[in-house]
Amino acid sequence: MTRTSLTQLEARDSFIPRHLGPSDTEQAAMLSTLGYASRAALIDAIVPANIRKKSELALGQFLDPMPEEAALAKLRGLAAKNKVMKSVIGQGYYGTHTPTVVLRNIFENPAWYTAYTPYQPEISQGRLEAILNFQQVITDMTGMGIANASMLDEGTAAAEAMTLIQRVGKSASKVFYVADDVLPQTLEVVQTRARPLGVEVKTVAADKVGEVDTCFGVLLQYPGVNGEVRDYSAAVEKLHAAGAMVVVAADLLALAVLTPPGEWGADVVVGNSQRFGVPLGFGGPHAGYMATRDEYKRSMPGRLVGVTVDAQGNQAYRLALQTREQHIRREKATSNICTAQVLLAVMASMYAVYHGPQGLERIARRVHRLTSVLAAALSQLGYQFANGTFFDTLTVKTDRAAELHATAIEHGFNLRRVDAGHVGVSIDETITRDDIAALYKVFAAGVAGAPALDIDALDAKMADQFPGQLARASTYLQHPTFHRYHSETEMLRYLRSLADKDLALDRTMIPLGSCTMKLNATSEMIPVTWPEFSNIHPFAPNEQTVGYREMIGQLEDMLCAATGYAAVSLQPNAGSQGEYAGLLVIKKYHESRGEGHRNICLIPSSAHGTNPASAAMAGMQVVVTACDANGNVDLADLKAKAEQHSANLACVMVTYPSTHGVFEEGIQELCDIVHSHGGQVYIDGANMNALVGVAAPGSFGGDVSHLNLHKTFCIPHGGGGPGVGPIGVGAHLAQFLPNHRSTGYARNEDGIGAVSAAAYGSASILPISWMYIAMMGGAGLTAATEVAILNANYVARRLAPHYPVLYTGHDGLVAHECIIDLRPLQDKTGISNEDVAKRLMDFGFHAPTMSFPVPGTLMIEPTESESKAELDRFIEAMITIHAEITKVERGEYDKMDNPLKGAPHTAEVITADEWKHAYSREAAAFPVASLRKQKYWPPVGRADNVYGDRNLFCGCAPVSDYE
Repeated sequence: MTRTSLTQLEARDSFIPRHLGPSDTEQAAMLSTLGYASRAALIDAIVPANIRKKSELALGQFLDPMPEEAALAKLRGLAAKNKVMKSVIGQGYYGTHTPTVVLRNIFENPAWYTAYTPYQPEISQGRLEAILNFQQVITDMTGMGIANASMLDEGTAAAEAMTLIQRVGKSASKVFYVADDVLPQTLEVVQTRARPLGVEVKTVAADKVGEVDTCFGVLLQYPGVNGEVRDYSAAVEKLHAAGAMVVVAADLLALAVLTPPGEWGADVVVGNSQRFGVPLGFGGPHAGYMATRDEYKRSMPGRLVGVTVDAQGNQAYRLALQTREQHIRREKATSNICTAQVLLAVMASMYAVYHGPQGLERIARRVHRLTSVLAAALSQLGYQFANGTFFDTLTVKTDRAAELHATAIEHGFNLRRVDAGHVGVSIDETITRDDIAALYKVFAAGVAGAPALDIDALDAKMADQFPGQLARASTYLQHPTFHRYHSETEMLRYLRSLADKDLALDRTMIPLGSCTMKLNATSEMIPVTWPEFSNIHPFAPNEQTVGYREMIGQLEDMLCAATGYAAVSLQPNAGSQGEYAGLLVIKKYHESRGEGHRNICLIPSSAHGTNPASAAMAGMQVVVTACDANGNVDLADLKAKAEQHSANLACVMVTYPSTHGVFEEGIQELCDIVHSHGGQVYIDGANMNALVGVAAPGSFGGDVSHLNLHKTFCIPHGGGGPGVGPIGVGAHLAQFLPNHRSTGYARNEDGIGAVSAAAYGSASILPISWMYIAMMGGAGLTAATEVAILNANYVARRLAPHYPVLYTGHDGLVAHECIIDLRPLQDKTGISNEDVAKRLMDFGFHAPTMSFPVPGTLMIEPTESESKAELDRFIEAMITIHAEITKVERGEYDKMDNPLKGAPHTAEVITADEWKHAYSREAAAFPVASLRKQKYWPPVGRADNVYGDRNLFCGCAPVSDYE
């Protein structure tokens, strides 16, 4: 028996082979298929020599990979440096109880968190129904006509609402008023968004909003940050008469007892659904929301779930009105947002499903009653309040603010730091009678003759402490969904039934090009629910968040090492936000040099639609540059346009490797051209997973890149969100990274304003990427990139005899993804890429990316996490589908009645008494033998997109469905 050394035994504990799908033996077989002796030789043949990184990633203390247990222990040590307190800070963030059935079966369930955006509705019916529930919750609670599938957070939702009413309103004014009791972080995000658009943001006293001069809109907070609950109905009437529109940022729980803004005239209502069961998480991720009047639905940003019918006439859900989005409209899009906060919106929706309307009202009334009791108790002590009405927040007048904060911390509480003469207290659903007693002691300390607290006696005297005319009279959440699942048994089965309808990574490979659906390892996910990360308020004192900020600093250093940049900001909470922030940094850099006139952004025609949309939002003018016949940026055209716009050139936005899946040879020349004309190079990091360890954008000419941590660095997609889109910048741009001045986070005085509602964006999911990098180390990260490229080339080579592969480099090689061209086959047979996408569902696969970046194609990205066996299973499916297309071409299958046009085939269709097709049931359901052992049945047939857009029904399924 061969002796194994201790070092070899210890190496077996490595996480790296857990993350990488193909074994060493499988990799050798794939390399043999491609004709290369090693991964290094393959990478040398693909990556241009002038950008190829030869040295190991400089990851410092994280250079060597850590076993899973060791990484968890190290992160646990950082988490222990945080101090979990009861925060009654409020200001948009509240303690909440996540129902444990939701915690275990959604938040911690890979069936939900590894799903992709529901662009293929037939295999996304479960999460589409859950999102539809969310939309119903928002429309009902706000009293508005329609709501979208969620926003990134409350601050950015308010900013999006500002631009929405400017688009749809009739006023020519460029002035937008914000009431002075709007959340400070929301005001800062709105100011950041307004500046490049030429919108003037003015503040106005909340009780004077009806008296403002000419403007296109006003933003109100309901209740205000200091707790006041105001009746704005008369002011709104005056504003409408003057041609202005009204945006209201509303507390969702308060709307269970307060008259909804839709009933007193609001045009748009925005907010945060965090207190519907989503942990604080140091500021995110949480699902913001937006609701508006039905007539504005085609101008509303973000995703929208609607109802349609399938091929058999059965009801189906789908994403509706997608022509509003950037993929189609580019710089003319309603917004640059290409994501949502789906996982968090689903959690919030299920909080409402679990509690129902009676439960929500009970929680809201309990919160209000405890606040009322505390107010009465503090009044006994002689305290007075800055707010005369309230739902859950008291702003207490005091000349002992510093002393009260110190005493509160001794008792385990964080109060809101308002100013030297006030402290704030916001009660939430986690606060108990004992907590009220403890808070009373805090305020009673130092008060002579303080009476004993009798909560029941005070409660007996309490009436509602908000204006009587604002007491909610209308019903909400009357649909059966919100009345049926209140026992845990029923709720558990409902969640399981929804998950069973969907395809996620826990069932199958998701070969989407440009989307990087890779392993989200359990050890990466576990720390997200640790209290030291999940139960920290974003505005907690710094001394309580030492571990959080140390972890964030380490992650920033890791990302700097991976990208070659000098500094990173983790504030942007989506890729689109990263693009926007990066462009604002470039804009601020030019302004600092007296060149604020530079506003031309060059963007290749192949770019993702968010690029031109982000440039437009940043106040830049988009100039499109051509691509050549091979899909590469046409350097001659780019050079000509750089020269033409030299005096005003701000930047170029280029994706690398290209959107076409190729390492373009001329990337350094492109950077040199733009730099020679005074511009900056923005390298879109969407494909960074093909660069880590083999090339670094900050080293080959990039000035700014955003990264998608939800792609390259393993944060899961969650059905379309959450995401993190940090930006890395060169040393000359570091001083311009985002601040968050409203909450005391000032990175550099020269920095841009806040782009997200919290200083560190979606902080609570950053441990996922920290764990991934710590467990992979420098060599592991490089191996992940190399295997991703190997897998993509293996798939491309195997499929090339059956489908033309577009845009290859040397020796027919691609980067991390490949584009197969269905157009020649469609010309011969009428079979489209959509038919192939739907047919793949019968094989149990999610389709590749359809018609992007080239219409009529499929873009395939297998990622490094897929084994050779899974790749071969997908290849078998694609070859079988090609054989079916060939039968259509030969006339063996009818052009309209064939397995591809009929796909996907539901169990109902296959088992129906009558079979109306010329092809067999067996061919439809079991095109390959392995499906007889394990079969996924699509829950609906092909969704009718045209019907859905013409007959948008944006709400829960009709009550008749339950009769």
